[in-house]
Amino acid sequence: MYRAIAVCAVVFGLAGMGAGEEPAAEAPAGNEIVGIWQGKLEVMPGTEMTIVFRISEADAGLTALMDSPDQGATGIPTSSVSYQSKTLVIEVKGIGGRYEGTMQENRTIRGTWSQGGSALDLVLAMVDKPAEPVKRPQEPVEPFPYDATEVEFRNDKAGVKLAGTLTAPKPEGKYPAVVLISGSGAQNRDEMIFGHKPFLVLADHLTRKGIAVLRYDDRGVGGSTGDPSNATSETFAGDVLAAVEFLKTQDKVDPARIGLIGHSEGGIIAPMVATKSRDVSFTVLLGATGVPGTEVLYLQGEKIRRAADQTEEQVQAGRKLQEKLFEIALSDKLESQKRREMTAELKAVVEDGSLGEELSDEAIEAQVSMMVSPWIKFFLGYDPAPALRKVRVPVLAVTGELDLQAPPEQNLPKIEAALARGGNPKYMTVELPKLNHMFQTAETGLVAEYGKIEETFAPNALETVSGWIEDITE
Repeated sequence: MYRAIAVCAVVFGLAGMGAGEEPAAEAPAGNEIVGIWQGKLEVMPGTEMTIVFRISEADAGLTALMDSPDQGATGIPTSSVSYQSKTLVIEVKGIGGRYEGTMQENRTIRGTWSQGGSALDLVLAMVDKPAEPVKRPQEPVEPFPYDATEVEFRNDKAGVKLAGTLTAPKPEGKYPAVVLISGSGAQNRDEMIFGHKPFLVLADHLTRKGIAVLRYDDRGVGGSTGDPSNATSETFAGDVLAAVEFLKTQDKVDPARIGLIGHSEGGIIAPMVATKSRDVSFTVLLGATGVPGTEVLYLQGEKIRRAADQTEEQVQAGRKLQEKLFEIALSDKLESQKRREMTAELKAVVEDGSLGEELSDEAIEAQVSMMVSPWIKFFLGYDPAPALRKVRVPVLAVTGELDLQAPPEQNLPKIEAALARGGNPKYMTVELPKLNHMFQTAETGLVAEYGKIEETFAPNALETVSGWIEDITE
């Protein structure tokens, strides 16, 4: 998923967290804090995520577990809980999160959730029963009719260990294989978002079709090491190259039939890798872009604001803000100067109300931190077309009709034009009706729908991908 929308989106890494023992904490100032507290984070305009803290009192003090039902995560252990002078502080070190809020007269807690350089307002209210985890009927459950093996491999050049899962058909033999490349942000091997595990569903489908699949945790996520904070798409391409090398050593993988499947930002990375490795024999681009990052984000911001029924004035104000922030991000100014200028621009639009959105000082600081990152500077200035022109292996590019993050009308023609100009002998572009950026059957394509839709990956999209791979690897 592309991180920047109107300004930039917030990514939360709650995936993979499970229940644990409740830790001891500081003694409470009373028991009014004991109970189930629930609130909603607005992670981007029009998109909310439910957060639950289940606070109890033990002999040693307060304890708590955290739930993120929209992400299918429950029983996340907290590190410490304190409630002193009407101020609640909860540390969740396992996911790098922290909540601090103050009890109000109306028995709500008004505060801020901080995680991964982002800070968002979160108002909690006591409830009798927490929100139920969302249903995900496509998620496969064991026992699987194929082998699923936990694996590790290394990108020695970067000094990074990557952990993942390799799925392969049970019968002995040599099978075509793919590496799954996730979208932007810190993603786990399942590319989990809002309780969906699209890479798990995709891997399950492909492996049942006789295709081995390697999916792995991004740097700094799950079992993988490394610091993603200074990484770019080009950096991540090195990890994919290491994944290809690893697949070549596996008994059930045919080294002459190894391919790449990149989703969103992964669709930028896949062509980079395909031009560097002779071992890549085909490439699938899912919701990929074919134009520079600035062009993608301008149209993305406009389409998302219009789909969210914002006024024309707000749409234009969002575009104007993007232009200013992107100009600063792409400049060679010192980071300290970029921060000052971006902060001033964001505070100005908050004060004049032109965007119709409120941002706390903490939220502004978090957005500025993302906008001065090496990743955003690379993405804004990167044009995928030159790499696409160099790809000589077969390419399938698939985009949903309702994809607002990599709109098909902007990107599919450019991808096709680049492949044609480069003389690629075999490529196909497909626009699938009524599907969003996550390849779910959707109504509007807005990110706000992702978690509400039970479907994780539309069956016709799965069949499009597997059918094409079967055809070219026969």
